[in-house]
Amino acid sequence: MILSDTKILSEIAAGHIVIEPFDRNALGSNSYDVHLGKFLAVYKDRVLDARRHNQIEEIVIPDEGYVLEPNTLYLGVTQEYTESHRHVPFLEGKSSIGRLGIHIHATAGKGDVGFCNTWTLEITVVHPVRVYAGMPVGQLIYFEVDGEVENRYQFKPNAKYNQRTEKPVESMMWKNKF
Repeated sequence: MILSDTKILSEIAAGHIVIEPFDRNALGSNSYDVHLGKFLAVYKDRVLDARRHNQIEEIVIPDEGYVLEPNTLYLGVTQEYTESHRHVPFLEGKSSIGRLGIHIHATAGKGDVGFCNTWTLEITVVHPVRVYAGMPVGQLIYFEVDGEVENRYQFKPNAKYNQRTEKPVESMMWKNKF
């Protein structure tokens, strides 16, 4: 079951959902709009290796915006820091973003109960498009969980993305044993 706007507000009041900064105008009927942060990143190497730590190069989006190019994976970040202690958050792109040919995630649209951080976006574009820090980029949808959660993300010993950041975080696949 998806939470309605009034349920999202009551869960925020109870401390079960945290959104910082929170803007009441960003609350939709059953979602919350998130915005593109000022940092992007691209991988330094053209060929990435799943078994090693691939380094990134940081980009700060200037006031006049930044043009994203096709055939490049950009890591972005939401302005909003979020916590979800009882619900499963899903991040989806806004339709206006999709209509510009911008995809905000390749595979990582679902968060876990206990996820506490900004959201790293896996951005690709169909054609060149200028983006701006602070523009609406996605919407969080919260789902009810049936049953008690034993293994919350923030307490998992192998959680790789739980250190609070305002910048995009590169893949930590290399920390897995395979």
